Amino acid sequence: MKLISWNVNGIRAIAKKNFFADFEALAPDVLCLQETKADQNQVAQTLSPVNGYHIFSNSAEKKGYSGTAILSKAKPINVTYDIGIEEHDNEGRVICAEFEKFLLVTVYVPNSGSELKRLVYRQKWDLAFFNYLKKLEVTKPVVVCGDFNVAHTDIDLARPKANYNKSAGFMQEEIDGMDRFTQNGLVDTFRHFYPVKTDAYSWWSYRAGARGKNIGWRIDYFLVSERFLPEVKNALILSDVMGSDHCPVAIEL
Repeated sequence: MKLISWNVNGIRAIAKKNFFADFEALAPDVLCLQETKADQNQVAQTLSPVNGYHIFSNSAEKKGYSGTAILSKAKPINVTYDIGIEEHDNEGRVICAEFEKFLLVTVYVPNSGSELKRLVYRQKWDLAFFNYLKKLEVTKPVVVCGDFNVAHTDIDLARPKANYNKSAGFMQEEIDGMDRFTQNGLVDTFRHFYPVKTDAYSWWSYRAGARGKNIGWRIDYFLVSERFLPEVKNALILSDVMGSDHCPVAIEL
C-alpha cells in the first residue's frame, strides 16, 4: 500500500499543470492533500477527472485559504473532520480516515507567519493537535501526514544557522512542538529509514531559484505510532515531482 502526502499550494492551480499525469504515474492507494485553497464543491469539481477514488475534503471558512483532502481507492470505514475545538476548527486543517488497521490523519499545520504573528497560536495548536492524536491512538495506531510547517533538526533545512529562531518554521517553539510528537510515541518515518540523510527537502522558496539549487526545507512528514512502525517498508521524498512549492512525500506499507 502506498500513501502519499502533498501540499499542492492550490488544487485549482496545480490541476492546470501536470497534476493528473503525475497522479496517474504515482498511483497512490491514498493521496492526502494540503493547502487545497478551495471549498468542498470546488475540490470535487476540480478532481472530477479522477476515477476510482473516494474523495473527502475539508475547507476553511475563509475563501481560497488552507484546506485539506483525502483521495482513497478503498472506502474508509469512517471519516471525520477537525479536532473538536472551535478555536482550531475553522480553517479546514484536519481530516481523519479510518481503515481496518490504522487511522490516517492528514494535517495542514498553521504557519507562524513571516512576522511570527501566529507563533503563540501555533503553540496552542501543536498541543491541541498532539492531544487529539493521542486520543485517536487509544483505538487504533495512527498514521499522520502533511505539512507540519517546521524543520525538526539542523539537517532538515539547507541553512539552519541563518534561520534558527529567526524564521517561521525553525523557531525553538515550533521545534519543541515536533519534539512532543517524536518523544511521545510517534515516529518520523523518513528519519527512521534515513537518520543522517541531508539535502532531502520537501519545500523550496520560489525566490532566487531555491529549488534548482536545492536550498530547501523538510517540513512535510509521515509520522506513525510506534506499534505501527513494523508495517512501514520505506519512506520517500519525491522531489522530482513538480507543480507546487512542495513535493510529495510517501510511505510504503
